[in-house]
Amino acid sequence: MEANYCLLPGRGVLRLSGADVLPFLQALITRDLDSLAPERAVYGALLSPQGKYLFDFFLARQGDELFLEGEAARLEALAKRLNMYRLRAAVKIEDVRAEWEVCAAFGPGTEAALGLPGGAGSAKAFGDGVAFLDPRLEGAGARIIAPIGQGSVMLAATGLKQGTAMDYDYFRLGRALPDSSRDLVVEKSLMLECNMDALHGVDFDKGCFVGQELTARTKYRALVRKRLLPVRIDGPLPDPGSPLLAGEREIAVMRSGQGDRGLALVRIDRLAEAGGLGRSLTAGTATVTPHMPDWADFELPAPEA
Repeated sequence: MEANYCLLPGRGVLRLSGADVLPFLQALITRDLDSLAPERAVYGALLSPQGKYLFDFFLARQGDELFLEGEAARLEALAKRLNMYRLRAAVKIEDVRAEWEVCAAFGPGTEAALGLPGGAGSAKAFGDGVAFLDPRLEGAGARIIAPIGQGSVMLAATGLKQGTAMDYDYFRLGRALPDSSRDLVVEKSLMLECNMDALHGVDFDKGCFVGQELTARTKYRALVRKRLLPVRIDGPLPDPGSPLLAGEREIAVMRSGQGDRGLALVRIDRLAEAGGLGRSLTAGTATVTPHMPDWADFELPAPEA
């Protein structure tokens, strides 16, 4: 696979500024911002007070301003939620979707083409915007935040080939990376169920954040009963929300997918009882087989004897 770039029309940008912007976010989100710098982007989330998923996003720094790159369709709701917490803090939150675009670059040679040193989250100025390697995972491609029209022009000048958002979607499914509310269920998903700790989206020693109590309890009491796992699909792609069955028993629920790749939220205890990884599940006429992502830092229960 050669390196490609594409526009991501499903992503958008908030611009945050003001003297209190860093301490304001530090007290709210799951990720420690001590490492956030013009040379380093981070990935994190904002949870409900009950510890359930609301929004996830990337943060990149340009001077004294921050770019928050997230799901475009839910940026207005995110800005409203942040303003609810802002109170008298010196923080300005601007929705700049009309002026800024988000692009992805992915495939072998991406780092060299963009002049980014290796390492997840590595960032640099890119024209009037910023480029950064996906902070979640090595080899997960890069994001570019730039004024509308500038990102694509500059990416073409690097020698990268133009692709489509569908090409990127197939790529990220191959790396088992969730795509916001397509894979994480708003006000229901828990961070550890969605592997956010393994993907560097949750810090457990940063101090308080909204929803920290449940998130920490889930980790330290080993209460994870579900996992978002990659699946191989043979047959027609199941619709999101489709149950994946072993016989007549529901083992998992399909989330996003494309072609022969997908993600599913799996009840890991039920999967163990059904035979464990490698056990084929069904959704209509499709056969769906869960497997472990190669970056997993967790284990699944052993199959039942």
